[in-house]
Amino acid sequence: MNCYKFWPFIRQLGTAFSLVCLIANTALWSPAARAEDKPNETPPKKAPVAPPQLPRGVRMERDISYVTNGDEAQRLDLYLPEKPPERPLPLIVHIHGGGWMGGSKFPCGVANMVNQGYAVASVEYRFSQKAVFPAQIQDCQAAIRWLRANSKQYHIDPDQIGVVGGSAGGHLSALVGTAGGKKAFPSIGGNEDQSDRVQCVCDIYGPTNFATVIQQAEADKNVRNVFKFNKPGDPYSSLIGTSLDADKQKTEAVSPVHYVSKETPPILILHGTHDSLVPYAQSEELVAALKSQGIEVWLQTLPGSGHGGPAFGKPPVISLMKNFFDKHLKGADVKIELVPEADVAVEPPKPAAK
Repeated sequence: MNCYKFWPFIRQLGTAFSLVCLIANTALWSPAARAEDKPNETPPKKAPVAPPQLPRGVRMERDISYVTNGDEAQRLDLYLPEKPPERPLPLIVHIHGGGWMGGSKFPCGVANMVNQGYAVASVEYRFSQKAVFPAQIQDCQAAIRWLRANSKQYHIDPDQIGVVGGSAGGHLSALVGTAGGKKAFPSIGGNEDQSDRVQCVCDIYGPTNFATVIQQAEADKNVRNVFKFNKPGDPYSSLIGTSLDADKQKTEAVSPVHYVSKETPPILILHGTHDSLVPYAQSEELVAALKSQGIEVWLQTLPGSGHGGPAFGKPPVISLMKNFFDKHLKGADVKIELVPEADVAVEPPKPAAK
């Protein structure tokens, strides 16, 4: 997918929010997982990609360690305006996808938000091949605490932090939002005097309940599930280090729905109805849990879309996301209105052959 396919439309909106880049970098099922599921196939080699040029007026500080003497994966990239701002900037934290076993923090598809009055951080974390859950959420929370501890140096407003991610990154973003401040996971990396709470979350088709995902995938009439759950190569069970039906405590601990409370921040969710990797019902379940606690939540349904696709990059969807962050991180007087489903509907993908 060409990450910048929809850039002309985005520029017309004046958002400079390159969602398509984000979606292209957030596939849940990594090439390694596909190859493991089909041992006779060799993963295709990735063609080298030249680093994208930074947007005008944006500078980058790359590979900053957020855990002293930590793992090489415990690093983040910061995107900041070239000129120091007059006042501290709200921060958007990007968490990439890749099945918790792949993907990269660079390039960051939301770096262009710097030109919309934000600072942006893109976080790397340990993959499940190296460390099973909760290592991934511990890393994300450590990064948020580090960012708050160093907010003055980087002209960041520590009281206005939002998080965004797709697929596995959507799961971790939702978990950051629902588990933040609860000390549900042992802290790592220091800065324990800082909070790991965030003020809002944008979850793009992230898994939300590992205890129900198998049943929901089997019941989804729109798609034929492509996973062999609890087999080698299944990213869900690989993340927690055991089968999804073997340890209730682990499936609850990894599931954002388990931590929903009246303190959960507002959440915007984007999900396609024909997603064969993360059932659409996963987002419906999170919405129900949030509403039961009186939490503001918006579910943008994209009829016909799968796990990503061009509808996610349509200008009204990008505008929705920008308005969401502007309202909850800048206090902008904007109304969050979902895009009519007819305006983002696409022809659904053909079902996989049985």
